[in-house]
Amino acid sequence: MVPPTPDPMGSDRVAIVTGGSRGVGQAVTRKLAGRGYSVVVNYAQNQGAADATVEEILAANGTALAVRGDVADELDVERLFEETTKAFGGVDVVVHTVRRAIVAPAADADLEVFDALQRTNVRGTFVVNRQASWHLRDGGSLINLSGVVGGQALTSAAAHASSNAAIEAITRVLARELRERGITVNDIAPGLGLPCTPAEVADIVAFLVGQTGHSISGHVVRVDSTHGTQFTARSRKDKP
Repeated sequence: MVPPTPDPMGSDRVAIVTGGSRGVGQAVTRKLAGRGYSVVVNYAQNQGAADATVEEILAANGTALAVRGDVADELDVERLFEETTKAFGGVDVVVHTVRRAIVAPAADADLEVFDALQRTNVRGTFVVNRQASWHLRDGGSLINLSGVVGGQALTSAAAHASSNAAIEAITRVLARELRERGITVNDIAPGLGLPCTPAEVADIVAFLVGQTGHSISGHVVRVDSTHGTQFTARSRKDKP
């Protein structure tokens, strides 16, 4: 892990990263920890991966804690925020990276698999975002992760696209509901063309929660290595 390079807004700040022990979530965890955040690594099953991520951060003189929880279970998510507050005194940033995908024509989709995807992607996002709206300190940041297919009519992506569209809607509404408290809410949608790397997504997260990007809210950030980064919707300072 790269030695910490503190962000002016990172000192004494606390971040929860759901799915924080693997893939994009792990990259975000490392990035924020390296910028001085105390990071809570949420995981669902693989405690070994979560513990290893925490140990890596601690070895680099960072601060981290692993907390198990199913993001679609309201009691698990309530406990996640409670344990974070008990350990570090509050929550300033929530990055929700947990999601599932189905690649199949609508005619061939298994409805049980579809229901499981919606439970994780839509219910999970709503449950985490609801707790975030209760627990985030004023001036905080909430970031969701969806996918570019939410805004594209791609074949074999009806199930996944429907959940992504729901995540985008939740993001935009919460951006309006929380703006009076100075809390920014955005969605990052990677994946069309050449997918961006987890590290690239983590860089965007760090920008959005940092001092420079904190004026941005209510956006769906569509990003991939082919088309670059595109912000859609309005900033927090725009009129409704």
